[in-house]
Amino acid sequence: MTQNTNLADLAQAGVSTWLDDLSRERIRSGSLHNLIATHSVVGVTTNPTIFANALSHGDQYAEQVAQLAEAGASIDTAVFELTTGDVAAACEIFTPVYQSSDGADGRVSIEVEPGLARDTEGTIAAAKKLWAKVSRPNAMIKVPATVEGLPAITAITAAGISVNVTLIFSLDRYREVINAYFLGLEKAKEAGVDLSTIHSVASFFVSRVDTEVDARLTAIGTPEALALTGKTAVANARLAYQVFEQSLDTERWRSLAASGANLQRPLWASTGVKDPALPDTTYVVELVAPHVVNTMPEKTLRAVADHGAVRGDTITSTYEESEHILNAVADLGISYDDVTSKLESEGVDKFIVSWNDLLTSVRSALEGAK
Repeated sequence: MTQNTNLADLAQAGVSTWLDDLSRERIRSGSLHNLIATHSVVGVTTNPTIFANALSHGDQYAEQVAQLAEAGASIDTAVFELTTGDVAAACEIFTPVYQSSDGADGRVSIEVEPGLARDTEGTIAAAKKLWAKVSRPNAMIKVPATVEGLPAITAITAAGISVNVTLIFSLDRYREVINAYFLGLEKAKEAGVDLSTIHSVASFFVSRVDTEVDARLTAIGTPEALALTGKTAVANARLAYQVFEQSLDTERWRSLAASGANLQRPLWASTGVKDPALPDTTYVVELVAPHVVNTMPEKTLRAVADHGAVRGDTITSTYEESEHILNAVADLGISYDDVTSKLESEGVDKFIVSWNDLLTSVRSALEGAK
């Protein structure tokens, strides 16, 4: 099969395309294989919302649910078995990509229970349990970048587990995430862990920033405010890439790299465009630079394949302009810290709601199978 030209161009520019979706139907139907072969998809991310949707549609889980019901499995056990089963199966599919990319891609992420987002020790224990259960070197465990999540990121990395740090919205929190990863690598090195086996991505959320800031700009309603709509999210992400570059230009990183450490690559998440006034490929083509991952819902992936105009690096020459945009938003009285703090809290809450929906779906399936 031939790779789509636009997505091949994206890969050539240094961006790894991951799919933000997974289901047993996608695994068994060959859909995932097809996207790897034709759309340059080299990884998958999941979250509670994705699993809730997958388990509430179709009958691909019926046989396993019946077995779990017969065994008297609890709802929590059933969710654990169902979701880790899908992730392990997807890891198998991506093994050739994992091997050919020296472990950078071919990754499949699974998230710790979102109710643990404020529980450091609970997050560490859950991450280790998920890692052991999936038991594939190309899995990644997703941990939210809450204050309580930071020491968990360090501990999990130190244990030799690859981590996808999720729900990052602010530049300061991103700096703390990088520090947590570096500290984890340093502890792993002290413990004799092979640093080359540890990979990580830092998932910086994009579209939700525009949704929140644009609502506030629209409420202000002046020409100056309205002229800034649709610009904050891209500017914020571009400055995050600058933070990434700065972190590599340090003696600390050079020492880790000399010991075999891998980059913690920036990953653009929440890349589906919510505002119909923006082109539907905005959060892909405007965020292109080397060593980047972009995880896309299928709708965005198809849009890029159809009409995404990839024009090379669209980040590294924009830092001054991006700072100007964030400063202009702040000058209008919109607090960056308030926006990002609200988005983090809402992000955790939304995943908890989805997790509860997932539990409800599984409960109903178990009861129906009895």
